[in-house]
Amino acid sequence: MFQKRKRLVSVAAGAAAVLVAVAACGGSSSDGGSDGRTYTVGVLTDVTGPAASGNESSVDGVKAGVYYAAREGYTIKYVVADTATNPTTALSAAQKLVTQDHVFAVIAASAIAYSAAPFLTAQKIPVIGMPQDGPEWNTAPNMFPITGPYPTGDVTTTMGEIFKKLGATNVASLAYAVSPGSQVAAGLAAESAKEVGLKIGYLNTQFPFGGTDVGPAVLAMKEAGIDGFTATVDPNTAFALIKGLRQQGVDIKAALLPTGYGGDLLQAGPGALDEADGVYFTLPYQPVEMKTAATKQFQADLKEAGITDEPTFAQYNGYTSVGLLIRGLKAAGADPSRASLTTALESIHDWDALGLFDTGLDINAPKIGTNGKGECLYVAQLKGSEFVPVEGVLPACGRMVPGRQVKPAA
Repeated sequence: MFQKRKRLVSVAAGAAAVLVAVAACGGSSSDGGSDGRTYTVGVLTDVTGPAASGNESSVDGVKAGVYYAAREGYTIKYVVADTATNPTTALSAAQKLVTQDHVFAVIAASAIAYSAAPFLTAQKIPVIGMPQDGPEWNTAPNMFPITGPYPTGDVTTTMGEIFKKLGATNVASLAYAVSPGSQVAAGLAAESAKEVGLKIGYLNTQFPFGGTDVGPAVLAMKEAGIDGFTATVDPNTAFALIKGLRQQGVDIKAALLPTGYGGDLLQAGPGALDEADGVYFTLPYQPVEMKTAATKQFQADLKEAGITDEPTFAQYNGYTSVGLLIRGLKAAGADPSRASLTTALESIHDWDALGLFDTGLDINAPKIGTNGKGECLYVAQLKGSEFVPVEGVLPACGRMVPGRQVKPAA
């Protein structure tokens, strides 16, 4: 079994405001908020700040996950800690979850969870969530990613093959300067496209975090003659780029975005639906429009939680995080401790996200593609006001490119 390694990071502490929300009833104990089959869980997420547009609705996903947990015989009480998309606030919010709220585990859905990770690791708190912020998801022994390993820089052909299928020949890729994960993902998309024979006309990994002043980038892409586009950014930035490219008359055969699917369009502001018409969206989960047993159950649990709009990517993440927690608890024995939960999660090598993946993946693998395959992605296109799953990429699973890696910018 791959053994994760600890990574030491020094992060300054400071005062923070924490938003608290509670779902269901529960007790607490000295081992972090557990009482029989009732557990107190912290939700560390970006409720406010630049990353809120991509992460705040993860709380709704957790709320829906509470109903899944109840069917499995578990009661979940959750406390929401707002990072404010600020590293100092994120650390102090995590400290409050542990020292004052006495949570049993933490669900992380934050672009800056890396700032709280060393503290949570030192406290041996099990952390489950979306690996969007840094490589600690692969190295910290207490952190378990719901969508598989954080990108290590190993190139796969998945994105390139999707672009090629959609007819793109000259690709642009853009990322946030402040986020190593965003930079690596943008570089991987570019290298993936290059590997399948496409041209990389524009690569920018230094875009301001959360920015919508896209004029210079749009003009540069137009000058480069791009007809394919991706950006590992929040929906507000992505849709501003799409709008700008169209206003400049750029013929985009494949605008392929990892954010913005479903309810994320509603959070992107007025006019986003029109701006996103024709755009393709990738996600690691089955789109609900596939109407599988798993997506129907997901939507039913969202409805129980009072959420009837199209699901967001963050809601998928919150929901499946609860699912992975419950799977770990089931395997952790009759009276789980944090240590036994961690041990149970370390044994999971076939996670299928409550059926929302077609096949199981190894959440403890050291990197994507341990069996020679790249990551698997589903693709849906917005047509008018409806998302339509794209045949032939449900999902698309590429291959690993031996010896090719991408590193974040210095």
